[in-house]
Amino acid sequence: MNDPLILPWPPKVLSPNARSHWAAKSKAAKAYRAACFLLCLKAALPVPAGRALLSLEFVPPDRRRRDDDNCIAAFKSGRDGVAQALGIDDSRFVTQLQISEETIKGGAVRVRITDYVECSA
Repeated sequence: MNDPLILPWPPKVLSPNARSHWAAKSKAAKAYRAACFLLCLKAALPVPAGRALLSLEFVPPDRRRRDDDNCIAAFKSGRDGVAQALGIDDSRFVTQLQISEETIKGGAVRVRITDYVECSA
């Protein structure tokens, strides 16, 4: 399996639980999207032909418990940056996520993008 793309942990201000001023949140979202865009562009990931499985592993900066829905919401601008770097609409993503038991100083988001294969039941 390919090595994951390592993206920075989303800024605290992007968390839905943060009670931040809209201007501060907007500035942080633009900066985070740009950072994720550049890192993804640099990684030169292959672009899936159809739907894409976006596997996200959130590796938190500390042992505090985190809700998966808050992690995905905080990562929204990062997801937009990844889609922009791939040159696709983010509606093509099928997202799979997990929160790691491991911690990394500063936190990180490990991203893998593969072709999405639908399973029939």
